[in-house]
Amino acid sequence: MTIQTVSTNKSYGGVQGVYRHASQATGTDMVFSVYVPPHADGAKLPVVWYLSGLTCTHANVTEKGEFRKACAELGLIFVAPDTSPRGPDVPGDANNAYDFGLGAGFYVDATQEPFARNYRMWSYVTDELPKLVAENFPVDAKRQSVMGHSMGGHGALTVALRNPHRFRAASAFAPIVAPSQVPWGIKALTGYLGPNKDAWRNHDTVALIEDGAKFSGFLVDYGDADNFLKEQLKPELLDAACSKANIPLTLRRQAGYDHSYYFISTFMSDHLHWHAARLTA
Repeated sequence: MTIQTVSTNKSYGGVQGVYRHASQATGTDMVFSVYVPPHADGAKLPVVWYLSGLTCTHANVTEKGEFRKACAELGLIFVAPDTSPRGPDVPGDANNAYDFGLGAGFYVDATQEPFARNYRMWSYVTDELPKLVAENFPVDAKRQSVMGHSMGGHGALTVALRNPHRFRAASAFAPIVAPSQVPWGIKALTGYLGPNKDAWRNHDTVALIEDGAKFSGFLVDYGDADNFLKEQLKPELLDAACSKANIPLTLRRQAGYDHSYYFISTFMSDHLHWHAARLTA
């Protein structure tokens, strides 16, 4: 699989790159970013996957996430995919809403028309893109972790729970922990997977835990000034599910913080140090 370099910039001694490739999973061109920290020739480095939220592309965290200093110090590769397929022939929301379709792939493989042909973000982020990154960057495939924000927090936690032997750590900022129970998730899962709620459970963190999925532990931050906290995020449901299943959870309520990248960037270094401790153990 070949990639096209869109741009590269030196940062903290490493290289921040943006790349494009033709995706077999989505049937479209996809753009993603990779930060490679300074390292010795021939070294293989641990990798952190970052899954973004609604309306985002790779660019939001790349430009506003403030992760490069910590990644350079800790020796972490940081990969940020897009959140959905894109292109003139890719269907979106009929009413151009922000929470479905373009920029809102919800990290599932759609089964419903007209979305099934392109909206295969689960396959993209768990299979195709990891193979592509491993072929083109100095990744140690045995040392991987995953994190995300909001819709991407949902993606990160479900990816970890369904692939516990691949990922050493998983964390999230303001994740949608129970999409089957909140408006964003109900809309997306109905549109992509159909009305049968049994099909939704593989893409619902709380449901996966209820059904027996395990992971070594999670770090989750959310802000108590987040406008989406009560209606869409419901971190208390994750707290209850992890407690019942004996899954270690560090759940931190951050006073005064909202849903934005001002919040994410504030605690990004904390998360990366937490990941690094597990990736280098």
